[in-house]
Amino acid sequence: MRIQPSAMIDRLPTQFFATLVAKTNKAIAAGHDIINLGQGNPDLPTPAHIVEELGVQAARPVHHKYPPFSGRLELKQAVAHWYREEFGVELDPEEEVAILFGSKTGLVEICQVLLNPGDVALVPDPGYPDYWSGVAVADGRMVMMPLRAENAFLPDYGKLPAEDLEKAKLMFLNYPNNPTAVNAPVEFFEETIRFARKHEIVVCHDFAYGAISFDGKKPVSFMQVPGAKEVGVEFYTLSKTYNMAGWRVGAMVGNKELVRLINLIQDHYFVSMFGAVQMAAAKAMTDSQQCVRDLVNVYQSRRDVLFSQLHRIGWQAKPSEGSFFSWLPVPKGFTSVEFSDLLLEKAHVVVAPGVGFGPTGEGYVRAALLSNEERLAEAVRRIEKLGLFVR
Repeated sequence: MRIQPSAMIDRLPTQFFATLVAKTNKAIAAGHDIINLGQGNPDLPTPAHIVEELGVQAARPVHHKYPPFSGRLELKQAVAHWYREEFGVELDPEEEVAILFGSKTGLVEICQVLLNPGDVALVPDPGYPDYWSGVAVADGRMVMMPLRAENAFLPDYGKLPAEDLEKAKLMFLNYPNNPTAVNAPVEFFEETIRFARKHEIVVCHDFAYGAISFDGKKPVSFMQVPGAKEVGVEFYTLSKTYNMAGWRVGAMVGNKELVRLINLIQDHYFVSMFGAVQMAAAKAMTDSQQCVRDLVNVYQSRRDVLFSQLHRIGWQAKPSEGSFFSWLPVPKGFTSVEFSDLLLEKAHVVVAPGVGFGPTGEGYVRAALLSNEERLAEAVRRIEKLGLFVR
């Protein structure tokens, strides 16, 4: 029997980074000592008190049954508590908080509840590739919003075609930004809210790196800007803040109708997540946040080492403002893929080609701060030997 996939499967974008992973694994199999700065997977363990809480909760019989379909109230209350403590944002736990199987799931689901075939989604370029996946699943159409250095890697709404804005129903934003590692000022979000109201576009702010910012500067939550709940939602995940990527816990907060819709579609997909995981996540968000401050200090130390070494060899790049990434210009004469291939082949260092995040990402590579200082410094020393940079 011949299996015929649906049209939706055929629409899914090619996983660009699967090729990078294959190249990396081939080099590792050949016996090379690979320094992998191309990944986005936290390298440190989940704090012990969160793991211990999971064990305690897993022994409770109440969690051996189906959990509430829309998630446990305790976790929703914890999300509201975190937003209040960190950003002064008041949220109704029952109507303005939805629990997600990681924020990635919600980013795909929001497209399904909003887009009809042919509807437009405004997508940052460069940006997180799973925005593309959500639009493809819903059979929408993407309109890229270029993020350029000359505009501080913020979209320029004035340059978007009027005919696309007429059909646009949602817009993805992401600050602190992956891959450009910049923060957005409150003035930008104020402009965004005015823009969204004018064109009736739902704003979906991906706040995955909302706890990771450097030099004593706190990221801006979209929700803390007056009017945000009227026009959109914010997606948050525990993956980066607490090194819980494998736990798959996230939340969407903000507009009540969008929360209702996301809960509705999840009723048809899931029976919520294991209750013990939800309670451990609640512990993470309501207990002392010293572990988060310690983690940010680790990433800032790594960032400082990486950029001091890059500048030492003549590779000039603006230090990261937030997230655990760095966005580095490619030397003249190379595409981002060619340069990434060269670093892997000759220096045994993995970075992610910028073009994998969108056409405007060409000319850059993304390097993660997910190795210790010694390995980051060693990566730069290996690159230095290629003689591509002049001090």
